[in-house]
Amino acid sequence: MYFDPIMQESIKKVEAAREANIRMDPRRMTAEEKDVLLKTYHPDYKTAEFTELKMGPNKGGKVPVELAELLQGNPRITPEQVDLTKPDYDVDVLIIGGGGAGASAAIEAHQNGANVMIVTKLRIGDANTMMAEGGIQAADKPGDSPAQHYLDAFGGGHFAAQKDLLYKLVNDAPEAIRWLSELGVEFDKAPDGTMITTHGGGTSRKRMHAAKDYSGAEIMRTLRDEVLNRQIPVVDFTSVIELIKDESGCCAGAVLQNMETKELLVAKAKTVIMATGGAGRLHYQGFPTSNHYGATADGLVLAYRAGARLLYPETLQYHPTGAAFPAQIYGALVTEKVRSVGAMLVNANGEVFMNPLETRDVSAASIIRECTDRGNGVPTPEGFGIWLDTPMIEIKNGTGTIEKRIPAMMRMFAKHGIDIRKEPILIYPTLHYQNGGLKITDDGQTDIENLYAAGEVVGGIHGRNRLMGNSLLDIIVFGRNAGRHASQKAKEVSVGQLTLDHLNAFNQERANAGITTDTLSPRLLPDYTRRRNTL
Repeated sequence: MYFDPIMQESIKKVEAAREANIRMDPRRMTAEEKDVLLKTYHPDYKTAEFTELKMGPNKGGKVPVELAELLQGNPRITPEQVDLTKPDYDVDVLIIGGGGAGASAAIEAHQNGANVMIVTKLRIGDANTMMAEGGIQAADKPGDSPAQHYLDAFGGGHFAAQKDLLYKLVNDAPEAIRWLSELGVEFDKAPDGTMITTHGGGTSRKRMHAAKDYSGAEIMRTLRDEVLNRQIPVVDFTSVIELIKDESGCCAGAVLQNMETKELLVAKAKTVIMATGGAGRLHYQGFPTSNHYGATADGLVLAYRAGARLLYPETLQYHPTGAAFPAQIYGALVTEKVRSVGAMLVNANGEVFMNPLETRDVSAASIIRECTDRGNGVPTPEGFGIWLDTPMIEIKNGTGTIEKRIPAMMRMFAKHGIDIRKEPILIYPTLHYQNGGLKITDDGQTDIENLYAAGEVVGGIHGRNRLMGNSLLDIIVFGRNAGRHASQKAKEVSVGQLTLDHLNAFNQERANAGITTDTLSPRLLPDYTRRRNTL
């Protein structure tokens, strides 16, 4: 890869300082220092980038301007366009989304004897789960405990997590690892068969289980195979564009739209599980994203329109290490595992400016500060970046460590002529995770009876910031949880007359609030043209 003269000069400074930097043990920031840093530099604190909702369950609450546009946008259909009297599908449990949470829910519901169907706008596995790299947390080693896991996650989330949900997350974690392992996930193991675990940002113990640096892909491969082996129906390339209720106000299915033909279909269900993932492809504040192509906040929009509350929708996670160069992989995730196995964050002058394993929000804010106020960023075609000094890994741990522990990272950069064993890589924060989302109870149910939610579409599990490895854990624990409860509830549900009356109520409330817009929602797919999205 051709590094321009400014980059080359900066690399020389990094190399000259490397021996001294390797011996450094940068101190952790105090709580007071973190608080000032976040309020000054983290994107969540840029007040101009947020607006108050004028309608709906969270009226008066703050959300990103891009999300508000969709939450208060125009439905894609009117009730008159859909014949609800002749459903195309009739199932016990309808699962919206084909990622890790949706697949886990489907497996568990099917195990409980339910007639299950997955509908997904892309293909099963086309999800953020597939793109997760670093690992999955579980306190299953001597010297660790779910209580310690809880304390790490609760503090890392700024003490804002729903305590009952976080309690469930950490206590169910060891069983989640066992379940995945029994399904066939190939976790990294020592020669004696013991699972290898490492630190993540904000963790006080080594509890990160991984499959090299493609943990999400390995987990999704296994879950997808199990869904297909069980012959659970999957309706792919089909979007959910509206939820359906019955006359008593319970969720009772969804209106589907074929992504190619635009044909409308009706799915009737006794219970529905929302597992639509995140919102990175809305590119809040113009940030790049590590998210998959379909991450456009569909679940938030559909459930909010039907009356479900959101929790912490104003909080997003900007992963501190997204690729900043070359432009072909701008925003792609550079897993936190690169730092957990020894790389350090170094500025343009070769200086280590922070502890490499601070929490993600603190790390992202530190990098932004280094590139803006301090002027220590390295210019790139897209803006600025700082160095992640990957050659440190093999100096610390021995030749071959990178190929063994983070092969996907090595391959991603090698495709563009960068050998991360010999050259540092440029990174900058990338929009990574939707901390906020639908409010649920500990059985996975939203405010709407018979509508459950699991995965990144849920808010409150992680508080206002998520630690590495707790998302892959979340989709397993709460995916399985939703599947169990939704399938059990389906055994006692009698669906009434199907209706889309909530759309009329929504449109009336919007008119009363004086909202006028041409925006159609949900968005379904991102628009990378300069013209208005027509999907």
